Amino acid sequence: MKHVIALDVGGTGIKAALIADDGTLLHEARRATGRDRGPDAVVGTILDFAAELYALGRDRFAAPARAAGVAVPGIVDAEGGIAVYAANLGWRDVPLRALVSSRLGSLPVALGHDVRTGGLAEGRIGAGRGADRFLFVPLGTGIAGAIGIAGRIEAGAHGYAGEIGHIVVRPGGPACGCGQRGCLETLASASAVSRAWAAASGDPAADAADCAEAVASGDERARQVWDTAVGALADGLVTALTLLDPRTLIIGGGLAEAGETLFTPLRAAVEERVTFQRLPHIVPAALGDTAGCLGAGLLAWDLLATEVPA
Repeated sequence: MKHVIALDVGGTGIKAALIADDGTLLHEARRATGRDRGPDAVVGTILDFAAELYALGRDRFAAPARAAGVAVPGIVDAEGGIAVYAANLGWRDVPLRALVSSRLGSLPVALGHDVRTGGLAEGRIGAGRGADRFLFVPLGTGIAGAIGIAGRIEAGAHGYAGEIGHIVVRPGGPACGCGQRGCLETLASASAVSRAWAAASGDPAADAADCAEAVASGDERARQVWDTAVGALADGLVTALTLLDPRTLIIGGGLAEAGETLFTPLRAAVEERVTFQRLPHIVPAALGDTAGCLGAGLLAWDLLATEVPA
């Protein structure tokens, strides 16, 4: 059985899979990232996990993996194979592609940015299938974006394309870790909604999911928090629509799990704001938290497709 190794490295967990050439998940596994042990230990965990998957695939399918794909957060030099920087993992300039390849006996390895990799999967086999232009926006701890164009994801000249979370939508607003104030992710990410609802409800343990439930039950305080976030999100998305003109807008991440509690007011808010722009289809992501892993597998298969036969 022809297969590749896929790894999706997150701040708290690593999702992994063996994926066939038709996209079938042949094996799935998860492991804690263990970032509290330091960046070197995290890299060691990735390498060990990859080696275990390689051995499992060889033993189970009578042939080793053909390639591996690895998706990581932060700033990524995909062409150079370098994990440049990730604040939540503490690493800088890690030659991850070379390290994984060496551990796996010089296996071809593709390295990608986690959100762009997830966007690749959503575009090809998920909610964006068939769309020639799409924008994938996961709403999680922060907000990022992946720009899909004709079956590929645009990384930009320096690998920073799609950082919609750092569009300033409320000048002078809350401070953002990027150094600006009023960035979209300080107001409309799942973590931003959690903070706002914890303050409004008086419950420090309350989170965005609790806020969504309270909205659905008619709580006016929750509605005010929710509407503030949706309004900021709509402003950021209309800016993106103006620049990119996507045919489909795919919303994912933890906040999207609220379903129509999010999508009904969001579609209305975006429609209210557009003038000359064409309104895209606004749809929920289809692949959930497997998108990054599936995308890493696609990167690996893409890498093999571009290799020149010996």
